Amino acid sequence: MIHMTGERRGTFRFFLVISGICLGAAAACCAEPPKVGEIIFTADFEAAGVLDAWPGRAGAVGLDAGFKSARGLAIESTNAARGAYVQIPLPAKRLRGCKLILVGDVRASDVSRRPASWNGIKFMTPITGASGGKWWPQAQLGVGTFGWRRVAWHAMVPKDAERMVLHLGLERVTGKVWFDNIKVAVRRPPAAPTARKHTGPAYKGHNLPRLRGAMVSTRATPDDLRTFGRDWKANLIRWQLFGFKPRFDTGDLKEYDRRLAEELKKLDAALPVCREVGLMVVVDLHTGPGHWAQGERGLFANAACQKRFVEIWQHIARKYKDVKCIWGYDLLNEPLENSVSEDVADWQELAERAARAIRKIDPTRAIIVEPAPWGGPGALEQLRPLDVPNVVYSVHMYIPHQFTHQGVHNRNDKPLRYPGVIGGRKWDKAALERALKPAIEFQKTHGVHIFLGEFSAIRWAPDGSALRYIRDCIEIFEKYRWDWTYHAFREWSGWSVEHTSDRADTRPAKQPTARQKLLLEWFSRNRKPTWPR
Repeated sequence: MIHMTGERRGTFRFFLVISGICLGAAAACCAEPPKVGEIIFTADFEAAGVLDAWPGRAGAVGLDAGFKSARGLAIESTNAARGAYVQIPLPAKRLRGCKLILVGDVRASDVSRRPASWNGIKFMTPITGASGGKWWPQAQLGVGTFGWRRVAWHAMVPKDAERMVLHLGLERVTGKVWFDNIKVAVRRPPAAPTARKHTGPAYKGHNLPRLRGAMVSTRATPDDLRTFGRDWKANLIRWQLFGFKPRFDTGDLKEYDRRLAEELKKLDAALPVCREVGLMVVVDLHTGPGHWAQGERGLFANAACQKRFVEIWQHIARKYKDVKCIWGYDLLNEPLENSVSEDVADWQELAERAARAIRKIDPTRAIIVEPAPWGGPGALEQLRPLDVPNVVYSVHMYIPHQFTHQGVHNRNDKPLRYPGVIGGRKWDKAALERALKPAIEFQKTHGVHIFLGEFSAIRWAPDGSALRYIRDCIEIFEKYRWDWTYHAFREWSGWSVEHTSDRADTRPAKQPTARQKLLLEWFSRNRKPTWPR
């Protein structure tokens, strides 16, 4: 064994495994569980031969002036099709279930436009799982020219991770990028089994057999709500505060507050109608302060945004404490820690802080928590149950994304059918249930209730595929007694069950579609809430 620990070895220190050679504190150290703050890898590129330790390399790679230092890593791409990069392995198996924080200084010159949002400057950790799954967590970096900036971001390591590399470079673009002071550390070790013993049924926050409904936008009219609650017989809506990724969200808290006041007025107008037609309501903070802001103004990089986030939920809890038709507070839609700071709370910490603040005001109403990133089932593997009573946990189901979102971002996507082979894997009802296994296990392990907050398949999926996908999803949700809301009712025609599978036809169908009939059949089984006098 070659040992490279805390002492400097050519000003380059790391803990990883390369081609069977363990580089760490000691051979036995490889088996020790990761600890909070443990540094897995660092590189300052000061030593002249430092790049010899990086086994993966392509394109023009060398050393140049670094950030306030003599040397940093310089990568240049003159051919967008080929790109340029360096790679070095990370100890994937040892890091299974960890949340990592990756930090570095980055600058760029004349980086060209990227053909897709995931191309461009790459500060990334590609991961391959034992079952063949692949993940590409990466920093969100722009293009063009910019000076040195500190970049920090989180990556979750799946529990079945087999291979993982640190990848720095340029993909499908031309230009030049510099990296310096790269660090990979453990932000949070794998979630430990709960120490609390749960007895009795899981807390649901309601006394109905099931809540079934859909997400609605703030454009929903009173007539829309009456149709959904009275004619369709739904008993739940998930009400968005703001839409998805609003452009105004730049971390400007005064502008956010002004718009939030407008959003709450819309909710105030909707609540009496919901009570009238027997619709329970999830208040969904679809965009939090700084949720989509980049860099130091982002929610997970800015202490002021986090303070305002907690204050918002205190305000909402006081305002709606006695409104009986509100089932729960969905703290944040699809949390995404894309711009983070080492000294600002991550989602686990921020969610607990907000939940405790709500509990001081409202001791009983359901608090709904989605995992980061994106509220996906697999993200629950990193989430710990909050040390707060009466919490419901929520995930969103759009797996496999290639199928559910085909043609959404690229009209030229190859048509994909369900069930069928998608992304090289067979997808059917059994595969969907396996994809939801983290939620199933989370429910069993911690004795909690699961709310499936969003699921859908784009309506133009070929040959009735959307109907089959939605039907199989619902049957799985019902098997495990989860409450659920379809995405979405009268929001965007792409997800609408009131529109046919003809993409060119943006008018509602004259007769109920098969997808609408499917939802109506399940809604017909609903019981309506009874409100206290």
